[in-house]
Amino acid sequence: MALDMEAVKKLREQTGISILECKKAVEEASGDLAKAADILRKKGFEKAKAKSTRVTNQGAIGSYIHMKGKIGVLLELGCETDFVAQNEDFLQLIKDIAMQIAAMNPRFIAENDIPADVLEKEKEIYREQLKSSGKPAQIIEKIVEGKLSKYFAEACLLKQNFFKDDTLTIEKLIAEKIHKTGENIIVKRFVRYQVGEES
Repeated sequence: MALDMEAVKKLREQTGISILECKKAVEEASGDLAKAADILRKKGFEKAKAKSTRVTNQGAIGSYIHMKGKIGVLLELGCETDFVAQNEDFLQLIKDIAMQIAAMNPRFIAENDIPADVLEKEKEIYREQLKSSGKPAQIIEKIVEGKLSKYFAEACLLKQNFFKDDTLTIEKLIAEKIHKTGENIIVKRFVRYQVGEES
C-alpha cells in the first residue's frame, strides 16, 4: 500500500511530532489517521516514562485569573532547557494546566503527594460506608480500592481528565508534550486561591 503523505502531513499538523515519527505511525496504522494518533500517544507515554528521571531545573511560572478575580492560580512547570521554557507550546501548556487547576480544584499533584493520614482517613470513610453491606472483608477492600481510584481522579491533578479533551488525563497531556519536545516536563508546584475560602 502506498503511503498517504497527506495523512502524514495532517498528523504532523495535529501533533507537532516529527515527520519521521508520523510516517511510522501512519504505516503502522495502515493509513488510519485516528489509529496513528493513538499509536503516537502510546509511544509518547512510554518515552515520557523513560525521561521522567531527567533533571528539570528550567521552566516557567504561569498564572490564571478566573471569574473576574474570584479564583487565581500560580503554577510552576519544569523542563530541562530554557529553549523549551520559552517555547509557545510549553507556555500554552502552563496556561492550560493553570486553567485546569482553576476549574477542577485538585488538592495534590500526584497520588504519592497525598499524606498517609489523609489517605487512611479516606479508606476509613469508605469502609464505614460499606460496613452494613454484609460483604466479605476482601470484597470490601476491593471496593475501597476502586473508590480510591475515583478519589485520585478527582483530588490529583495528574489523574484528572483534561477539561478541554476528556480522552486525555493531565498526565497524558504532559506525556504528549514530552514526546513533542524531547524533554522531561513536570508540574513542580501550584497554589489556587478562591475569594472567601479559608486557607
